[in-house]
Amino acid sequence: MFGLWLCGLLATAKAETYNLTDGTSLTGDIISFNDDGVIFRTGDDKYTDRIVWTKFSQDALKLLAKNPKIRAYAEPFIETPPPPPPQLQVRVHEVSRLELPPKQSVMGALCSSFIGIILLLLVYAANIYAGFEIAIFRARPIGMVTGIAAVLPIIGPIIFLSMPTKVEGGATQEDMQMETGAPSGATAAPHAAPIAGQAAPGAEGDVAPAGAETVQVAHTATSLPETQVFQRGQFTFNRRFFETKFSGFFGMTRHGASKDMVLVIKTPRAQHIAERITRIAANEAHFEVVVGPARQEVMVPFGEIQEIRLKHKDA
Repeated sequence: MFGLWLCGLLATAKAETYNLTDGTSLTGDIISFNDDGVIFRTGDDKYTDRIVWTKFSQDALKLLAKNPKIRAYAEPFIETPPPPPPQLQVRVHEVSRLELPPKQSVMGALCSSFIGIILLLLVYAANIYAGFEIAIFRARPIGMVTGIAAVLPIIGPIIFLSMPTKVEGGATQEDMQMETGAPSGATAAPHAAPIAGQAAPGAEGDVAPAGAETVQVAHTATSLPETQVFQRGQFTFNRRFFETKFSGFFGMTRHGASKDMVLVIKTPRAQHIAERITRIAANEAHFEVVVGPARQEVMVPFGEIQEIRLKHKDA
């Protein structure tokens, strides 16, 4: 009896413990195994139900696989760990780096490169062109303003732009007489006395005196409407100005007081004699001018107009 008890104690001590997936464990000897599972005998001479292979943990399956007879059944359920990722070796290669230019002033850096010199020339040309436009806008001599802009870049155009627009003085009496077509000496009275030794004009068979033609021309000139002058600085040339002052010049056919009147538009580049305003925009106006036997349309920006004269076409 003692020997049997000792053998049972040794058998119990030799039994393995197997962990299951549900968190429990099982200690006993393997009695039977097949494709469906394993039957164990526990220490109190009891037999368990057949435990399927999927209920064993990975450690229990590896422990069962140590038995050569059970290895063929347990190995299909043992998960093979993924291979470790290969260790990549990063090699850092030397690269060629650009050398930073030496520290210097902005002008020095611009003058030390081809692109910088081109940019400076463009700015200088734009400065001279700005002086040209400012001379037109402020009614100043173009040569003087552009020359000062070339000598004093940026500063010169700013000085002239800050100055007021130059307004030319009014025309003299001689200028008005020459513009209306009357000679400067044609100021004789309409009832001037006849020259001694000559018959009075109008008598039958009499010869008209030498100054009669001059007096007749003077009478014709004074009967024409007076020329109106609109200068920049005294008037603002914009769309509203043309629509209010010269409303009779917009139609295809003109009637009334503006029928025989023309507009003389003076700009720094040219002088146009317009008979009609074809269309007008926010910054420019289009005039119909006579060039020889033909007519053409000319566009004039408001900023270039220095003076406008409204006069009779025969004046």
